[in-house]
Amino acid sequence: MLEKNVKNLLQTIPKTNKFGEKVTLVAAVKTQTAQDISRAVAAGITDIGDNHVQEFRDKYSQIEGNPTRHFIGTLQTNKIKYLLGKVNLYHSVDRLNLAEELSKKSANANVVSQILIEVNIGNEPTKSGFEYAQVESAYKKIAALPHICVKGLMAMLPESDNESLLRELAAKMRILYDRLNAQGANFEYLSMGMSGDWKLCIDEGSNMIRLGTAIFGKRNYKN
Repeated sequence: MLEKNVKNLLQTIPKTNKFGEKVTLVAAVKTQTAQDISRAVAAGITDIGDNHVQEFRDKYSQIEGNPTRHFIGTLQTNKIKYLLGKVNLYHSVDRLNLAEELSKKSANANVVSQILIEVNIGNEPTKSGFEYAQVESAYKKIAALPHICVKGLMAMLPESDNESLLRELAAKMRILYDRLNAQGANFEYLSMGMSGDWKLCIDEGSNMIRLGTAIFGKRNYKN
């Protein structure tokens, strides 16, 4: 079933978005076993994203196929040390002090950490991320930090049945992404879209989606 899900997704997901940008599928691997993650990679998944540092540490060396590694969950500053040099892209830089600490620790380890700035596009109190109006200012401060390379933006749309609202928010994210690029940001990634809304996110200009349930099925929190 897992292999079939991967095959179907790789056939269904557009290779590029309407801007001609390659669409990257990141498999969200929270609670999945190293064996199942390795199966997904063998089936064609090239990128995997962890939500929890402990899971990342426990499974890091057990996953076969050498996928590109993403960290997509909320990150505490005291746990950065476990990820340095092993994560290719941090999606959830949601506050300035996290960026500053990541910069400092990256400098000490002599690595450059590639990051996305997380935007709270729905202005939801239960979600982290910069407010939409704060992002340009935050980007300038974060981009100036040593040993940090800002590669784009990340957002999670609200859970809603209102498709027009979701499309409006996704389009706002793309407008922000394009505006910062026009100012010289040199972004590559707009990470937006999960198992329930990835199609509309790609329609509105996302070029990186994070899918878990669509690949692995319902999560088993006993793992």
